[in-house]
Amino acid sequence: MLTDHYELTMISAARSHPAAARPCVFEVFARRLPDGRRYGVVGGTGRLLDALADFRFGDDELAAVSGFLDAETLDWLAGYRFTGDIDGYLEGELYFPGSPILTVRAHFADAVILETLILSILNHDSAIASAAARMVSAAGSRPIIEMGSRRTHERAAVASSRAAYLAGLTATSNLEAARSYGVPSAGTAAHAFTLLFTGPDGPDELGAFRAQVQRLGTGTTLLVDTYDITRGVANAIEAAGPELGAVRIDSGDLGILARQVRDQLDGLGAHGTKIVVSGDLDEYAIASLRAEPVDIYGVGTSLVTGSGAPTAGMVYKLVEVDGLPVAKRSSHKESHGGAKAAVRLARESGTVVEEVLYPAGGPTPVLAGHTAAPLQTPLVRGGQRVEGLPSLTESREHLRDALVTLPWEGLGLSHGEPAIPTRYEF
Repeated sequence: MLTDHYELTMISAARSHPAAARPCVFEVFARRLPDGRRYGVVGGTGRLLDALADFRFGDDELAAVSGFLDAETLDWLAGYRFTGDIDGYLEGELYFPGSPILTVRAHFADAVILETLILSILNHDSAIASAAARMVSAAGSRPIIEMGSRRTHERAAVASSRAAYLAGLTATSNLEAARSYGVPSAGTAAHAFTLLFTGPDGPDELGAFRAQVQRLGTGTTLLVDTYDITRGVANAIEAAGPELGAVRIDSGDLGILARQVRDQLDGLGAHGTKIVVSGDLDEYAIASLRAEPVDIYGVGTSLVTGSGAPTAGMVYKLVEVDGLPVAKRSSHKESHGGAKAAVRLARESGTVVEEVLYPAGGPTPVLAGHTAAPLQTPLVRGGQRVEGLPSLTESREHLRDALVTLPWEGLGLSHGEPAIPTRYEF
């Protein structure tokens, strides 16, 4: 049922006409990048292939749509299995305006029913992965922990953790993401734990820290800003000793506080104790802290919500019917007809210079002194997932390598044009 009402009414109407059996090609692409973005990151491909394998209509689903569908369409849905082919950019690949991120080849009904499923997964995960990649670039070599579960839908939280890890974040607070996808999990305590240790004589922050260290060991991270940070740091070292793993600051002017805390820790002999900062950080805040003695960042709201991860804006459009190109011509929503392939041209140094789209099956564009890397790869054949596709860890490594190929200005956080242009050769 991860589809929209109109997908099924289209199928019902189409199946009353022989045109429903015509082979079609649908493409997923973004007409433009979100404002200020220089590149996008393809995320969610693995989740999509998992969802496709489970996309079925059982008795409960059929009962839910029986009120507006005819008996013939209900019978078709009961036996629905995707049997077509899908090619696409691998998860962790970069994309730009017009990139044919996914190409679906099947009869009309078989393919159109997947529109909502495909777009809901790719749009969400690509938005998160694109935002997370910018944060990773801003952080340099410093780790980032994703901790946005409490700021989004419970299922979106799991998908967000996976997409953030794909983009290079180090760990997540979300245990379902750890269980389902093997993302390393991390976390220790919130302010509520410290506040719990309040008695008739007032707050007992030292008692809270001692209890945490006793159970979790000196390598734990103590949250030091519940009351007074200077007193909190002193209590943290008194409770754990100079071998304390880390302290976390979750509020205030993080740059100034990080400097003060570093000086205090060093003065107490805790030279190896790391400083973790969190509190609505985005890529700009992370970049502003690069000169400060911060060791680890924690991100949440700005990653998993629309303000920090604007929609990828991907669409699913019919571009070919029975070998004939078709195209939408609505103002500002134009599409280019015909199935497409894409290559990314790079100098001998490895720096990419442009992405070229050309008719599928046509000769590969070449440019003297440049290499041409094909971007689409088989994902599904005859309805079956292709064996040997990259794992989440391998996709994470692919993105890391792909970002290195961008021109240096393409990694900037300032507004500007896409990192490389898209050229159409047809």
